[in-house]
Amino acid sequence: MRQHTVIDSPYGPLTLVAEDGVLCGLYMADQRHRPAEETFGERDETPFGEAVDQLAAYFGGELKEFSLEVRLNGTPFQRTVWEQLRRIPYGETRSYGQLAEALGNPNASRAVGLANGRNPIGIIVPCHRVIGASGSLTGYGGGLERKQRLLDFERGEALF
Repeated sequence: MRQHTVIDSPYGPLTLVAEDGVLCGLYMADQRHRPAEETFGERDETPFGEAVDQLAAYFGGELKEFSLEVRLNGTPFQRTVWEQLRRIPYGETRSYGQLAEALGNPNASRAVGLANGRNPIGIIVPCHRVIGASGSLTGYGGGLERKQRLLDFERGEALF
């Protein structure tokens, strides 16, 4: 059973989706690869208390690592990439190539990029911390401006 709620954030509304009470989605309003609204289930705030609290602490600059149970629905390779994303420390970045190397396949940077772009739980699974090999910002489902703002915020270079 799926349920969802919508919360305000410094990036505009965020839609949180739970499956059987476990967070399985966090989507921005105009996010690329955002599933259809009808897949989110009934609107109900009940399963999202801890997620809402941790997101508020994150945006308040008080939380640097999320400790939420999440359900990452995807292929085995995608789930491996998404788990690797969760290991990138707050305020740091990794390139697609570095992630591919960490996964034991240095030639898989393109596949890592595709999996990164399909991350269903933005911010909490920090796909915004992945950059190009040259240090440039590349692709972000929520838009490059949001990606830059998140990185600046985590580096202490900007406030919301």
